[in-house]
Amino acid sequence: MNEFVYQLQSVNKAYNGRSVLHVNSLNIRRGEIFALVGPSGAGKSTMLRLLNFLEPPSKGTLCFLDTDFTPEGAMPLELRRRVATVFQHPLLLNRSVRDNVNYGLRLRGQRNASRLVESTLEQVGLKKLASQRARTLSGGEAQRVALARAMVLKPDVLLLDEPTANLDPYNVGLIEEIVQTLNQEQATTLVLVTHNVFQARRLAHRAALMLEGQIVEVADVDTFFESPHDPRTRAFVRGEMVY
Repeated sequence: MNEFVYQLQSVNKAYNGRSVLHVNSLNIRRGEIFALVGPSGAGKSTMLRLLNFLEPPSKGTLCFLDTDFTPEGAMPLELRRRVATVFQHPLLLNRSVRDNVNYGLRLRGQRNASRLVESTLEQVGLKKLASQRARTLSGGEAQRVALARAMVLKPDVLLLDEPTANLDPYNVGLIEEIVQTLNQEQATTLVLVTHNVFQARRLAHRAALMLEGQIVEVADVDTFFESPHDPRTRAFVRGEMVY
């Protein structure tokens, strides 16, 4: 079994002829929490769109579970379904919390999933709110609904785009605990995009700094934060603004 979930080689993404992402080489390991940090506009969200197969690379090859995702080809549905994403601003249905969590399963034709839905709601601490309308929830509760909606699909890879931005410390702590449990108990691979270097340090096994669409440095989390090689990484982890 390949130890890497993703392997990127000479991947470029351009819009209207303007390159916004260029990654010479990047591997993401099976079962790790991989943090992608960097300032706004660095290309992190574009990277997630490629990792979730929402868009193909303009050039190069993105290999997922030994299957290539190239500018000319589409990723097979059965592989796309092995990746789920939680966005910073989740779009919830104007239905109950339970219906929102069950939505993806229903789209996939999975019947009799009530036990799975209920256990997932319990995992994220929302079982008591299962019948409540999702749009009446607080920001932290809504984010946990979005997380549960992804978790219930049992993905191999979970992509998290600023999952705790603008949340209070209580909900940040809850979500971080859920993420760690998913990784430790279900061996889910997680790719975390965050501005919060403290969160990256708490959660990740490895971290990468992205600037101007390029990967500056990748290292295990202790090396990344304690003794990074690139001066731009050293500046970023010290809290200086890097553009």
